[in-house]
Amino acid sequence: MAQAKRIMVSLPDNLLQEVDGIVRREKGNRSAFVREAMLLLIKERYRLEKLEMCRTGYQEMAAINRNLAEDGLEEYSRDLDSYENYLEKRE
Repeated sequence: MAQAKRIMVSLPDNLLQEVDGIVRREKGNRSAFVREAMLLLIKERYRLEKLEMCRTGYQEMAAINRNLAEDGLEEYSRDLDSYENYLEKRE
């Protein structure tokens, strides 16, 4: 681990009791618990940020994809009309 810095954190009594209970059961220490909690929160925030970026990207792509599909549908419709005309002439 990189050089550790000492910080002070204020916690409500009930939260500190909860942390201390977990630390006792896991035979750990407060510092390790707080480090792990901070790392988990940072990872979760990055995950949510990436998820939001994906959601935004999908929304932006929705209009583009719709336009591409509509263009393709128009082209398909023209091709279908041409084919139907071809079949009518053969009859």
